[in-house]
Amino acid sequence: MSGPLLDLDRLVPYLEAHLPGFRGPAVARKFAGGQSNPTFLIEAVSGRYVLRRKPLGVLLRSAHAVEREFRVMKALGPTAVPVPNVGILCEDSSIIGTAFFTMDFLEGRVFWDPALADMPREKRADYYGEIARVLGELTRVDPTAVGLGDYGRPGNYVQRQIERWIDQYRASETETLPDMEELIVRLSGWQPADDSIALVHGDFRIDNLVFHPSQPKIIGILDWELSTLGTPLVDIAYFCTMLRLPRDGYVKGLGELDRESQGIPSEDAFLQSFLQSSRLDFPREWNLLLAFHAFRFAAITQGVKKRHLDGNASSADAGAAAAMTEVAAALGRRLADTNNVPYPSTSSRQTRS
Repeated sequence: MSGPLLDLDRLVPYLEAHLPGFRGPAVARKFAGGQSNPTFLIEAVSGRYVLRRKPLGVLLRSAHAVEREFRVMKALGPTAVPVPNVGILCEDSSIIGTAFFTMDFLEGRVFWDPALADMPREKRADYYGEIARVLGELTRVDPTAVGLGDYGRPGNYVQRQIERWIDQYRASETETLPDMEELIVRLSGWQPADDSIALVHGDFRIDNLVFHPSQPKIIGILDWELSTLGTPLVDIAYFCTMLRLPRDGYVKGLGELDRESQGIPSEDAFLQSFLQSSRLDFPREWNLLLAFHAFRFAAITQGVKKRHLDGNASSADAGAAAAMTEVAAALGRRLADTNNVPYPSTSSRQTRS
C-alpha cells in the first residue's frame, strides 16, 4: 500500500457525520493495483473501512461508475452472492474531489496468481470448485427480484458491448495494432444465440475475489464497476479467457501450465462444475465468446495505457498493465481463428431447469 492521497481533514468529519458508527481520527493508505477506481484502506478509531472513488482528471463517458458499484453491492447484500457490506455513497465531489463510496474491510485472502502457488496442491481444486459455485449463484440471481431490473438494457448485450468497447478503444488508441483491427472486423455485428438476461459482474477474475483466511470459501466479490445486465455466460467465459493469458503478464493466467499436474481442474472440468451450479447450456460459438472477452480486456488495458501516458493512471504498475493490450489482442485473434472447434462436447452440456 502507498501513502495517503485523500484530504482527511475534509473526509473524516464527513464520515463521522454520515457513516453510522464511524469515529476518527483516521489514516488512509492506497491499495496496490486497482487500475480503474483508486481504492483505500481507512483505519479509524472505530475500525477499518474501504473507500473507493473515481480517479481524478478527465474520464471517458460511462467509465469509473462507483455509483453503480454501490448500488449493485447493496442490492446483492441479502442474496447468496458474497459481497462486502456497503456503507455510504457520496456524490459530492467537494469532499475529496470525486464521488466515492465506503464498504466493510474483509479480512481474507486475495490470490493474484491463478496457479495458487502458495496453496497445497491437493487443495487447489477445492478453491476452483468454490469459484464455479459462486459464479453459478450469481447467474441465478433474478435482477428484478433484487431491484436491479433497470440496471442495464435488455437484449443484444454482447453486440452492444462490442460496439461500446470499439468506441472506448478508439477513444484511447495510441497506435495501430493489427490484431485489434482484425478482431474488430471479426466481432462487429456478432451476437450469441443465447440472449437471456442475467446480472453480469463484468470483471470476474480470481484477484477480484476475497477468500476466507484459511478455507476455500469466497467471502466477497470486489470491483463491480463494469457490472450490468447481460447474458448468463459472460462471466464464466471471461474468467476462462483470463486463465488462458500467459504466466508472465501483469495479469497472470495459466498459459501453457499443465493444470492436472498442479492440481488445478482443466477448463472442461471447471466448466462442468459451473454447469452443475448454474444449470446453463453452452453456446456453440464458445471460442468466439472467449475472443470477445480477450478483445474487451485489451480495450480496457489500452485505456490504462492511455492514462499512463497522460500521467493520470491510478496505479504505479500501470505501465506493466498497459503492456497486456497486445498480449490480449493476440490471444483474441487466435481464439477467433479457431471458433469452428466445438467446445465443450455436446454430451457434457446441461440445460437450465
